[in-house]
Amino acid sequence: MYPFTLRHHLDCKGGMTVRMIRWMTAALVVLVSGTALADTDKKPVRDGSSFGSIRGMSAAEARTQAETWLKSVKPDAVNQEAFKSIWESDRPLIDKVTATLILGDATAARLLDEARDIDAPAPIQVPELLKDKSKQPFYRNNLALAYGKYLTGRKVYEEALDTFNAIRPEEVVDPASYFFHKAVCEHALMLKERADLSIDRLLVDVVDAPERYRMVGALMHFDMMTWQDKDLGWIARKMNNIQRRLDLQRGGKETQKQQKEVLVRLDEMIKEMENQQKSQGNCPNGGSCPGGQQPGSGPGTERSSAPQQDTQGGTANGTGQVDQKKVKEIAEVWGKLPEKERAQAIRDLTRNMPAKDRAVVEAYIKELQKRSSK
Repeated sequence: MYPFTLRHHLDCKGGMTVRMIRWMTAALVVLVSGTALADTDKKPVRDGSSFGSIRGMSAAEARTQAETWLKSVKPDAVNQEAFKSIWESDRPLIDKVTATLILGDATAARLLDEARDIDAPAPIQVPELLKDKSKQPFYRNNLALAYGKYLTGRKVYEEALDTFNAIRPEEVVDPASYFFHKAVCEHALMLKERADLSIDRLLVDVVDAPERYRMVGALMHFDMMTWQDKDLGWIARKMNNIQRRLDLQRGGKETQKQQKEVLVRLDEMIKEMENQQKSQGNCPNGGSCPGGQQPGSGPGTERSSAPQQDTQGGTANGTGQVDQKKVKEIAEVWGKLPEKERAQAIRDLTRNMPAKDRAVVEAYIKELQKRSSK
C-alpha cells in the first residue's frame, strides 16, 4: 500500500513537498505501529524532533482557566463544590471543561442539550452566542468545540463545520478533537481537499493527538485516495448524503440539486453502456457475422416474453434503454408494485450493469418513491 501511496503523490504533484514528507512519515508511523495509549491521561515522551506545532492545554492550566471563568459568573460555594467534583473525576479533559460551562451558564447548558438531542430539530445556522467575540475566549471557543462535536455525532455536518470554522484550534483545550471532528464533517460532505488539510494538521501539527484520532484520520485519507469523480462510488456517497439530509428533514433545494446530479449521472452511465454495447455488437467481415448472418440475428437473439432470470452480473440481452423519465415513472408506482414486478423493473433498468451495482439504482428509486408519496 505505502509504495503506491508515495508514487501516487509523486505522479499527481510532480514531487514531494516538505509538508508532504512530514505527513507521510506521521501517517506511516500511525498505521505501522497501531499502538494505542494505555493511559489517556499520560502523554508519551517526545524528543525535540517532533513535527508538531500545536499542543493541547494541560489539565492543570485548563482547570485554572475553567475555575477562573466559573468564579466570574457563579462564585458561590455550592458551584465551587460541584466544580471540584467534576475535576476530580476521570473524565476526558474536554468533557470536564464542557461540564464546567454547563454548570456556570444556563444558556450554554440549553444550547448543548439541543445539540445532542436526536429528537430536536437540526439547527440551520450557527448560534449567535458562538460568534459573539465579546464573550470570554475560554468560554466561547470551548463551548463552540463541544457544540460542534455534538452536531457531528448527530451527522449535522454542515452546521458543525460552520461552527468549527468560527473558532481557532489554538484557542481550544483540545485541538486534536477540533481537527478530527472537522475532518469527519469534511469527509462526509465529500470536501476532499479540505478534509485532507484537516487530517494533515491532526497528524503533523498536533503533538499530543490520541492514537485513535490519528489512526482514523489516516484511514480517511487513504479512503479518499480511492475516490474517482462521477463513478459508482461517487453516486453511492452522494446518495448516502441525500439520505442523511432527508433524515434531518432537509428536503429543500440543495437536496433536490444532489438528487438531480445523481439522476443525470446514472443516465450518462446508462448511455455510455448502451454505446459500448453497440460498438461491441458490430461484427467484422463487412458487417456480416460468420455464417452469413447479420449482426443481431441468429438463434438466441429473440427476446423472450418470459421474465428474465436474475443472474450474477446481469446479461447482455435487452435494449437497456433507460432514461430519467423511466426511472421516475417506476419510482412513482414502486410502492404499489408486487415484489416480482419490482424485481423485474430493476432487471430492466440495470440489464447491462453488474449485479453489485444494482443496489445503487434500486436504493435511489426507493428514495424517489418516498419523495413522490410525500
